[in-house]
Amino acid sequence: MIHERHLFGPGPSNPYAEATQALAAPLLGHLDPEFLRVMDETCDRLRTVWGTDNARTLPLSATGSAGMEAAFVNTVHPGDVVVVAVNGLFGQRMTDVAARCGAEVVAVEHEWGRPVDVDRVLSAHPSPAIIAAVHAETSTGVRSDIAALGAGKGDALLLTDAVTSIGGIELRADDWGVDLGYAGTQKCLGVAPGLAPFTINDRAFERRVETPRSWYLDLGMLGGYVGEAGVRGGQRTYHHTAPTAMVASLHAGLGRILDEGLDAVWARHQAAGDALQAGLQAMGLELFAEEGSRLPELTTVKVPDGVDSAAVRARLLERHGIEIGAGAGAYASTVWRIGLMGRNARPDAVLLVLAALEDALAA
Repeated sequence: MIHERHLFGPGPSNPYAEATQALAAPLLGHLDPEFLRVMDETCDRLRTVWGTDNARTLPLSATGSAGMEAAFVNTVHPGDVVVVAVNGLFGQRMTDVAARCGAEVVAVEHEWGRPVDVDRVLSAHPSPAIIAAVHAETSTGVRSDIAALGAGKGDALLLTDAVTSIGGIELRADDWGVDLGYAGTQKCLGVAPGLAPFTINDRAFERRVETPRSWYLDLGMLGGYVGEAGVRGGQRTYHHTAPTAMVASLHAGLGRILDEGLDAVWARHQAAGDALQAGLQAMGLELFAEEGSRLPELTTVKVPDGVDSAAVRARLLERHGIEIGAGAGAYASTVWRIGLMGRNARPDAVLLVLAALEDALAA
């Protein structure tokens, strides 16, 4: 028997009920007209949560990491200079993926726990093809100023990781100058892992690699089936068998968010994060991320001296059915990551995790 868990780690989070219920709906084929209607509505809803009018906005049939790969493999030409802001694990991963695509990578390193220094990133190279940054760094709980990067990007494309931000905090791709970005379903969108919400504007698409090394993630080919095809009409071109049940679940989860209203959802995440962080500090715990740049949906807290991080997490899981995350990289045993995302961004979840953590620390 699989016991229900309170998924209060860095993701996945517990899904919205509507998203779970949609998984049980009758299965449709990937070219069924009814499914294509659901897919097109899903793309429209994704445009709203991304804050974009991009025709090429779609759920890639893969997780957020494949979204990262799709972003680079479709836009990096061999020898292109790609400036990457690195202030955590996922910035590091961007450098790896870009290098594998043949880029000349300029990594702008930051201390973990701090936001991206916009001036340093923008001055790192005089004429990069791409500037890449993580909006909400999952490894550190830090938010960076994507709008400022967009304002100063010049002729470069701005590539943004929004895996932990989409559906949880303000995100306005068009207003901020984001040319392409990727996300995941399993965090603030409140849907199971398995899809990568993706968007790319015309400016970035015109500079794309005509024949990228990935057939599966070729945005030119995908556009004949989903995203662009739904906006412009015409005959659909078969590309792959889409995970129709997952798309239906995302459709329902996005509907749940939009029914509540994006502003209200962002405010709910902020309130839950503020309450959690105040409660942790009242317990005498120290937060890891820099004040003023802390994510409300993902809180990083320092493990107290003399406390066994793994033992605390094990007690939370075994006694209370609560999952929180260990830190990442060099902070694996000295930081906890506590996520209140999607359905879990609410007051009762705050009280539950605080009480359970107090019990575990006492033990």
